[in-house]
Parts: sequence; C-alpha cells; structure tokens
Amino acid sequence: MCFMAAMNTNVTPDAWALLRQAEASASDASAWLKAAQALSRIGEQAASEQAFARYVDLAPGRKALAEGSQRHQAGDLEGAARLYREAIAADPRNVDALRLFALASAALGHRNEALAAGREAITIAPNYPAAWDAFGVALAEAERVEDAVQAFARVVSLTPQNPTAHAKLAHAFVIADEMEGAERAYRAALQLRPDDGMSLLGLGTVMKTLGRADEAIACFRRCVELYPQAGEAWWNLANMKTYRFTEADVAAMRALLDDSTASPSARANTLYALGKAYEDSKQYDAAFASYAQGAAQHRASLRYEFASVESMSQRVASVFTRDFIAARKGQGCADPAPIFIVGMPRSGSTLVEQILASHSLVGGGGELSILGRMLSEMTNAGISYPEILRDFTADDFREMGETYIKRAERHRGDRPYFIDKTPQNFGSIGLIALILPKAKIIDARRHPLDSCFGSFKQMFAQGQTYSYDLDELGRFYLQYERLMQHWNSVLPGHVLRVDYEDMVLDQERQTRRLLDYCGLQFEPACLNFHETQRAVNTASSEQVRQPLYKSSLGAWRRFAPHLKGLEAQLAPALAALPPHIRNAGA
Repeated sequence: MCFMAAMNTNVTPDAWALLRQAEASASDASAWLKAAQALSRIGEQAASEQAFARYVDLAPGRKALAEGSQRHQAGDLEGAARLYREAIAADPRNVDALRLFALASAALGHRNEALAAGREAITIAPNYPAAWDAFGVALAEAERVEDAVQAFARVVSLTPQNPTAHAKLAHAFVIADEMEGAERAYRAALQLRPDDGMSLLGLGTVMKTLGRADEAIACFRRCVELYPQAGEAWWNLANMKTYRFTEADVAAMRALLDDSTASPSARANTLYALGKAYEDSKQYDAAFASYAQGAAQHRASLRYEFASVESMSQRVASVFTRDFIAARKGQGCADPAPIFIVGMPRSGSTLVEQILASHSLVGGGGELSILGRMLSEMTNAGISYPEILRDFTADDFREMGETYIKRAERHRGDRPYFIDKTPQNFGSIGLIALILPKAKIIDARRHPLDSCFGSFKQMFAQGQTYSYDLDELGRFYLQYERLMQHWNSVLPGHVLRVDYEDMVLDQERQTRRLLDYCGLQFEPACLNFHETQRAVNTASSEQVRQPLYKSSLGAWRRFAPHLKGLEAQLAPALAALPPHIRNAGA
C-alpha cells in the first residue's frame, strides 16, 4: 500500500496537495520534511506526523539523531553520544549530528572528540550559528578560552540581533578573565532584551568582580524587581556582603518561600539570603535556622560521600612518602612563577591573594581549575592518580609541570609571578612539589569554627559539596588537617602557614613574613591591599576592598549555641591552636 493510501483520509484539499507532491518524489527525504512542516503550519498534525515519520525512514541517521536528542535532553549523555555517532556514520556531513555530538562529548569531558566534531561542523557549514556555538562550547571545555571567545563572537556576527548569542559571548569572556569584554557583551544582550534575567545576573557578577558595587547591586535589584522568584538574585545581593536588606526585601523573600511553585534552587538561594538579612539585624537564632534550611535544601540536590574523600586522602598519603618524594626531588619544571594558596574556604585565602597581587611582580590568577583537570586526565591502562605516579619518569614530571605552566599562561599577564588560589589544591601539595619544585605554597588558615561556619552559611557557585551539612563539614575539616600534617611531615618547611588572626592582629609583620617566603621585596602597596584595583571573583571580593578589621575575629561565637556539635567534633583541632587564635573574638 502506498503511503498516501495509508494516511488518514480526513484531511483538507491543501493537505492532499502537499502529500501528493511528496509522494511524487517518494524517495526524496527532503520532500517529506517540507510536507511535514507545511502540514503542521496549516494545523494537520496527524498528517504532519506521518509525513515526518516517512522523512525519518528515508533520511540516513535521522532516527538516531532524533532519539539521541531526546536522550540528551533527558540527561543520558552517553546514550545520546552513541546515537549521534550512528547518525554521523550514516551521513558524515550531517551538521546537526556533528554539533550535537560535540556538545555531548564536551559535557562528558571527551575534549578531543568534541573539538573534532565541532571543527568538522563549522567546516561543512561555516555560516551556521549553532555549529559555531557547539564549537565554542568544545573549545571552552578544552580550556582554549581565547578561541572559544572567537567562536562565540562568530555566532554574534551571524546573529547580531540574538540576545542569547551576546550573553554566551559574555560568559566566554568571563571564563577568559576578560571582564571588560564581558561587560560589553552583557550590555549588548540587555539592549536587545532589557528584561533578560540571566544577563542581569551575569552583568551584576561582572560588576561585583570589577569592584563596582553600586552597579552590581542595581543589576541584582532590577532582576528581583522583574522576577521576584529569582532566588539566585536575592542570594547575589546577600553575597555582596556589604549590602543590607530592607524590610520590604525581607517580606518579598518570605513571600517567595511561601509560594509552593518556587523551585528548590530558588528556595535554597533565598533561604541563604534571608539568613544574611537576619544575621545583619542580629537575629542570630532566626539566621541560623534559615541557613540550616537552605543548606538542607541544597544538600538534597548534591552527590557527596565522605568515604571517597577519605579514601583518596589515604591513597595520596600512601604514595607520597618521604622516600618517594626524595627520590624524585628536582625532576620537575624549574619555573618559579606559580604561587599556590590552598586551604579551606572562608579562611582568608582571598586576603592573602590580594596582599600578594598588590605587589608589582605578582599577578592574581584567582581560582584556577588547571591542576584538577590534569589529575582527571591522568589514567593509563586502568591505573589512575595517585598510583600512576609510581611509574613516572623524570621527563614525565617535568612535562607535567610544563603543561601546567602552559595552561596557566593566560593568567600570568606581564608579571613574573602569578597566583593559583584554588583551595582544594591542598590535596595535591606533594604533586606540586614534584612537578613545580620552585613553586611557593601557602596554607591559609583561620579559626576552625570561623572557617567551617563561614563555609556553611555560604552558597557556593560550585564545588564544596561537603559544606552543606555541619557533621560532613567537620569531618572534611579534620581530614584536611590530617593531610596537611602529612605534607608538613614529608615536606618539612616547604609550605608556609598564614593564620588569618595573625594577619589581622599584626598586619605588617605577617605581610613581610609572607613576602619573604615568596622571595619578594617589601612594597607598601601590600599593606594598602584594599586600594588595589583588580578583578576579584570570590565570595570575599567586597571584603578585601576594605582595610582589615578585628570585628571579623570569632564571628562564629554569635552562633555558638547552634554549633556545640561541630565544636565537639573539632575539639582536637581547637586544642592544638595557639591561645590567641583559640580565644579570638572572646
């Protein structure tokens, strides 16, 4: 039976005409696609669906592509990638299959496959915006951020009236640490679509990073005015640290929380913001309750197991023994440029970076993901980090150090030294010592309860998955201390510990000590760090633009009744503190 005979006969004359035209070229897939699209436009959905089914049957790889897209949207990236491969095998010039495969591969971390597919897509269709968009995503995932900026700029040039294209270019500029370019692109997006909430949030974050607090606040406020359920905007206002909520703000946030249609994410962000509002008004019990509810809400969306953290720490310690390190001493890359600042979040690491970045010879790179990515790539014949290092040669250690330096090149600027302020690098101190033996490593510390509770009441943009439950947070902190004790044992004198309390109480002496360790001459600008104009993209960005103040010491004590369990858990760490730190703020 011919296709038309099998069709529902209850169709309009116009529909019959379209179907006859398609059947006249029965083996032409494009004719059936045109018929399906035209039938849909005139409201003949049943006939349209059957015409599209015929198109899928005739078009090589179309069925695989359609199923792959469905799986992609459902989050099954592996299944989607497999089906995209089938579509590409059936039709190697299928641009949509190539670009979607590039996107799925980039999300899976398969950089080379993503880049190859994206490059092929733009080669076949050099004026197809979606192909350039996918290639840009692949380039960004591969940390080729300057190239990613160019790819997204190409999308903008092809679709200059598309606000989403400008917003994506802005995000690429942010990844590239080019905040001025990000500002221009976000403003272009907002000129085309003034009520774009995501662009308002993005521009606000850029303004915050650049130290333009008033403009940041204006962006976030405009966002909550347009979208009262925008929990992320409420939290961004709270995260300015210096912003104070009004009674009307508090009422609006409570209304959001009373709205049953609010998303879990919006509720979590708003609970954190409301906690900050209560804390600023010295309603500490209400603040803690709000922080705790927000943390529980967010924790429910995360995957985190302390057992895996503990296992990795034990494996690292078993590989990086004193003998293992001594046998490989001096084998890495001799570049002295990197200065690593490690430790727990909310422990003064941004302050240490700001002090050092105020020196004429040091650039502040911020939190770089380079080392973490390198570790995830390090697998051979089923052996992964850290055990794989046992088979490394001197050349391997040197090449790994050189790879880090190469990937960090864009963060160095024109200064001889640069900072990598990624807290979780404390787990990789042994590796840093082997691949970059002349790098400096600073362990930023703060009173454990200030550090832990500071993390607990912070809604991090990403990572720090252990910080949304006080018990998990305490266990992680103790594991951090155990690993730091190990590093100090196998690498004596290699890491400089800087305590936040000491810096606040004796700023000049501690600043000189920090500079001496880094081999830098004292410069007065390091004492006046709050006057340094630079982009700071962390939760402490507003605080490091102010002079040091003693009221920040012992801030946890305001919440002491709610922290008894954490205090008992951290008793070993607290007992080891010098009295002036243990009693700070008392």
